[in-house]
Amino acid sequence: MSVWESIRVALTGLAANKLRSALTMLGVIIGVAAVIAMIAIAQGAREQTMERIQSFGTNTLTIQSGQARGAGGARGGFGSSQVLTPEDAEAIEKLGTPIKNVTPETRNSAQVKFGNENTNVSITGCAASYPEVRNYKIQRGRFFNDDEVKGMRRVCVVGPVTAENLFGIRNPVGKVIRITGNGFRVLGVTAEKGASGWSNPDDAIFVPYTTAMRRLFGENHVRAINVQVTALDRSELATRRVEQLLRRRHKLGARSENDFRIFTQAEMVEAAEETSRTFTMLLAGIASVSLMVGGIGIMNIMLVSVTERTREIGIRKALGARRRDILSQFLIEAVVLSVTGGLVGIGLGVGGSLLLAQTAGWQASIAPHAIILAFGFSGAVGIFFGIYPAHKAAGLNPIEALRYE
Repeated sequence: MSVWESIRVALTGLAANKLRSALTMLGVIIGVAAVIAMIAIAQGAREQTMERIQSFGTNTLTIQSGQARGAGGARGGFGSSQVLTPEDAEAIEKLGTPIKNVTPETRNSAQVKFGNENTNVSITGCAASYPEVRNYKIQRGRFFNDDEVKGMRRVCVVGPVTAENLFGIRNPVGKVIRITGNGFRVLGVTAEKGASGWSNPDDAIFVPYTTAMRRLFGENHVRAINVQVTALDRSELATRRVEQLLRRRHKLGARSENDFRIFTQAEMVEAAEETSRTFTMLLAGIASVSLMVGGIGIMNIMLVSVTERTREIGIRKALGARRRDILSQFLIEAVVLSVTGGLVGIGLGVGGSLLLAQTAGWQASIAPHAIILAFGFSGAVGIFFGIYPAHKAAGLNPIEALRYE
């Protein structure tokens, strides 16, 4: 019997018991759909996380104060002791390649007023290169320049949410707002970036760090120094050079720990990738259990089918059917069940993941390799769980099979 003839016979046998075949395939359908949907959601979450990391800036290092020892030798947390200065940032910028841009950063919240509108906003003091380092786009107007930073000018750039809260539909550029009683002229509005976790970069005001330190907050230190590297693969070299420089500037001995910490974008990407892999494997593993249950269902129904068709098997053998013909017939039936269920499961998995993403507001990414993996696994399940029933059918004695009632 040819393969195509075996497939035709298998389909005829399955069609004779449509409801039973459908219920048998249900486990495989659910398993394949769950695998595809879970991997799609996990992949979407990974891409969303990467987008958020990229929104922090391109090829960046972030230096923060920390690890300084307080009274009694206790270690402080990050930012617990302010040791970074604008002069540190200037020294880092002079290192040259692979350093591309450097911007000090200080941040605090303050009351902001325009006319009758009054709101509490995050004020970020930064350098003129901040938009490039932190991946901000200017939607309207411009960002302040180096001369305005050096001159401690009272100028600012506002986020789109802040602009809407203070000005409504009016153009903010050229208007004067009051931050803690000081007048600041609005130079521009940043493009929308979207909320990220607990912070919203669109609800913020950016001013020259010199103005923020001297005129607003009365500080001598900065909270962080952002460093843009020429390429992501040069982050490690940049980190070593920055660490050596800051240790010399802060007069740290050979046995002294750093009083600062350098966070790299590469570290964040690696951590996100590892978390994503673990999450994806966990979800796929849980969904795969349904496939195994579906496989057991296929084995069970095929054993029932062998028992029901014992007399048929005896007649086929008496008419000259070989052992391998019987084996292939029942094995093909099991594979047809699992593969058909896999195809239906793929459709449900793709449709379900897109529907879930749309209704729940999640991001889903349909990965072709996930579809291939799930479909291949469903076929493997049919073969694995169909071997024993097929082997049992092929091993029946034709005389005993003909006597079976």
